[in-house]
Amino acid sequence: MLPRDLNPDQFRAYPPEAKKIAEGYAGALRPLPLIFVASLLREVIDYDFKFPAERRALERELENLRSLSAPQVSDWFREFEAITVSDKLEHSDWVNEPGQFIEQLSAHLWRTHQQDAFRLAATHYADRLRAVIPPEKPAAPRLGISIIGKGTDSYTEPLFRKLRPHGAYFSAVNPQNGLSTLIELVSTRAKSRHIPYAHWYIDGGSEAEHDPSLTVVSYDALAPVRSALLRKMQSEISRPGTGPESLRTFMAQLRPGDVGLKKSDDAVLSHFQLKLLTEGSGTQIFSTTFAQWAAREALRRAQPLTLLVRFAPRQRQRPMNELLSASNTESELDLIGSLIDGDMGAYYNWINQLRLPGADKSSFLVWFENHNQAVVIGPSVPRGTESSAPTDVKQLLSWIV
Repeated sequence: MLPRDLNPDQFRAYPPEAKKIAEGYAGALRPLPLIFVASLLREVIDYDFKFPAERRALERELENLRSLSAPQVSDWFREFEAITVSDKLEHSDWVNEPGQFIEQLSAHLWRTHQQDAFRLAATHYADRLRAVIPPEKPAAPRLGISIIGKGTDSYTEPLFRKLRPHGAYFSAVNPQNGLSTLIELVSTRAKSRHIPYAHWYIDGGSEAEHDPSLTVVSYDALAPVRSALLRKMQSEISRPGTGPESLRTFMAQLRPGDVGLKKSDDAVLSHFQLKLLTEGSGTQIFSTTFAQWAAREALRRAQPLTLLVRFAPRQRQRPMNELLSASNTESELDLIGSLIDGDMGAYYNWINQLRLPGADKSSFLVWFENHNQAVVIGPSVPRGTESSAPTDVKQLLSWIV
């Protein structure tokens, strides 16, 4: 089947909101190339479980597709049309299983040496789309906070070397009440601008006391879910003939209830947490990787106004069979390695925040928890400066809030 054969009845298995969207825009999809339509349907089928920012972006894209004239469609999608697709892909159930289609398409593109052509077509399309639909500006300046080094008594090597040139480095910060001050600030921002999924607190360990207005994801709270997933992974790996590709397909087909995420919970957040654990490499077993990947995905997908990420100690590296063992409850913590992970993770958090609209007005703070080192970055903060004057976390925030 090709897109020209699409009809609304073919979307009857989609979740309710996704079904309405697909049915409403079926006419706009019919003239488009198969590989593009399947890629778009992979996003549409998950509409019910997307964050508001993702929904708005998808709706605007679909509306733009519907507005294109026939000559414009030909012009926009000429490069996609030039890519050949196998009969097997054309006859697959790409409407109801677009994710599986894309996996098979990727293998086909590599096998037929068309990967570069596809990447170029996708890049040109994205550039055109941004030109006609500029990214939405944030409702308020963004604030990112990263807290690293939980549980580390001392560390003599320089920290924040990648961030210091972009802001002010403070070496005499009074750490008293630092964590509670930062959590109180993000809670205040959440209550003053009550926008769904706009204010996040991600913890690589056990979450600290916080206001319920925050969207919270934590490594320890998901311990039963991680254990259930690891058991399923072990069971799948033990099957004869199972390789990385089949394991990835298996994990992509899991649903929140399969690993113990309750149906009564926030469905959007439950699907987000499931994807963190099934799509992220190492998020199931390393807390620092979990915190870093959760921050990356929250910024990319939800585009929050406020994001506080607290890195916690991860277990020490061991043989993979031991790490993947869901029955293994003993783990030696690597405090210094976790601090180094968090230092680099904070830098990536800042980089990912800069990729969002309104980056020129956004601010960022990173703090070595319970210690006296911090870096503050913001529009009014002098770049590449240092201060050894006594200060505290609350005073640091006055630079950016």
